[in-house]
Amino acid sequence: MSAVDDALHGLRRMIASGELAPGQKFPPEAALCEQLDVSRGSLREAVRMLGALGVIESRHGSGTYVSDLSAEKIIGALALTVGLMPFEGVLDMYEMRRVLEGHAASQAAARMTAEAEAALTELCVLMEESTDAELASEYDARFHDAIAVLSGNNTLVHLLRVFRARSRAYQLFDLPEGQDLRAQSDSAHREIVDALVARDAGAAGTAAGAHVAQTERWLRQYRPPAVPGLR
Repeated sequence: MSAVDDALHGLRRMIASGELAPGQKFPPEAALCEQLDVSRGSLREAVRMLGALGVIESRHGSGTYVSDLSAEKIIGALALTVGLMPFEGVLDMYEMRRVLEGHAASQAAARMTAEAEAALTELCVLMEESTDAELASEYDARFHDAIAVLSGNNTLVHLLRVFRARSRAYQLFDLPEGQDLRAQSDSAHREIVDALVARDAGAAGTAAGAHVAQTERWLRQYRPPAVPGLR
């Protein structure tokens, strides 16, 4: 293990244990170096690495602080690496999405409101009427994100955002078979909304999971090329 690794793991241990709490200012550099038995250079590199992951933040003229360690910052940092995932990895990711989207929908069913029904229905209409593939993809992402938000699990919301951002690079509806695939997808969205409106957690979870599974099968079958810049 390198000296930088020692510094990194030492800082992680201090943060995970609560010795360095969210929002807390770091001790003086010299004291940290002595405590972790590392050089200033190794400590600074470890701090830089944790900063890239949203774990810490430097405040000009004030010092280095532990971030608020919110799900948005910590899980959002996964996008740095998930964005590099090759197509086969994206397909594997869909297996996780199937479970997570299904769970989100089942939880959302108990929290369904008239306002949420109106918003989801509007997004269904926008998807169905859109003639722009990128815009339709945006509406699709907003549809699933709204359901995740309704689930009440903030960590799940941000994890699914990272997964969706990566998968959106592969567009099925631009294929020759795209219109038929899109019609089936639109129908699946309506089925999810119907189950949510009925407050049927089982049906909502099943419909959402089946929708993601169907998309995964299409990706495995058609293997569309990645669309540069579409996220």
